[in-house]
Amino acid sequence: MSIVRATAIATVALIAALAGSVVHADETRYPFYGLLRSRDLTTFGFLRLDMRPAYAVSIEPGSWAIETELGYQNTWSLSPEVEKYLTALEPTGRRRIGPDEIAAIQALPGENYLLDLESANFDLTFHYKFDQHWTGYAIISAVSYNGGFLDGTIESFHKALGFSTFGRPALTKNDVRLIYDLKGAQLTSLGSPTDGGLTDPTFGIRYTGFDMPEKWAFSLEGAVKVPVGGERTLLSTGKTDVGLQASLQRFFNRNALYLNVAGVYYAGAEFPVRQGSRVIPTLVFGWEYAFTQNTSFNLQGYVSRSVYTDEQTDLDELTGEKYQYTIGFRHRWNQVLLSFGITENVQNINNTPDVGLQLGLAWIPQRKPRP
Repeated sequence: MSIVRATAIATVALIAALAGSVVHADETRYPFYGLLRSRDLTTFGFLRLDMRPAYAVSIEPGSWAIETELGYQNTWSLSPEVEKYLTALEPTGRRRIGPDEIAAIQALPGENYLLDLESANFDLTFHYKFDQHWTGYAIISAVSYNGGFLDGTIESFHKALGFSTFGRPALTKNDVRLIYDLKGAQLTSLGSPTDGGLTDPTFGIRYTGFDMPEKWAFSLEGAVKVPVGGERTLLSTGKTDVGLQASLQRFFNRNALYLNVAGVYYAGAEFPVRQGSRVIPTLVFGWEYAFTQNTSFNLQGYVSRSVYTDEQTDLDELTGEKYQYTIGFRHRWNQVLLSFGITENVQNINNTPDVGLQLGLAWIPQRKPRP
């Protein structure tokens, strides 16, 4: 399914589902905040520039807003042959991967890989409203890699719903394992090559001065990711990425619909496999429902292309598009906005995290009323 087709289907479905509810909406004006400000946490391509969904809230000219986002993800990603190999080992109990297991994986037919890790990503964003239509922002980010704590919970969840084990019970829980045996890379790391650190900062600007019908909003946004510290393993590609995003928003009384279309020039990377430059399109779409004046519910989808092509691997799950859904809520206390979301991968389950958690806290003073 192509990105355009997936987005069209999801958007039509959202509009159809909400058509009845907006007709009978009350006359109270409820505040909206836009889509959850989550980004792609996928290990494959995490270090590239990824445009965050646009806010629906606006601040007064000359004002600052500050937001923080903590994203946590669990990745268990492996090729079909590795899954078969580990599933066959399950009856003999858990084990740490050693020389025998590595040799067995490398001897499997075709290309193979295994990624088992968890990571925590922290974003600190400063927004400044220059005038009525122009807003600038800067994002400072950091990441930590570890074995984590979610493996047991995810295994229990899969078992309770009758899903496949995907070979998880053959290995010890909460460890870090990176094994690549691809045509473009051969790498084995039992443990993270780095504990973490600062990643590349992002700088952007947003323009909202378009003449739109009442209860509609449209904005254009540009951003650049700057490799201030040069190339660093699992922290920076060492290259500059730039991106553009268009955001369309439609407000009703209790409901709002959102569509973000972005294109990022990804300058490539060297680790774990050499990747050339390419343009990566991304679509984020969703729905927000205002329960009260202070609390709202979000449901959104994310579709993006992989950073890998057939130059690096012939495995479809690595070159295929990434699909993720996020469900969450926001709650406001005066000028403080709390956000929480849970992200689950869909369709191509071996190129995105199994589970992602996002927690956000923003300080938004001097808000302007919505259209």
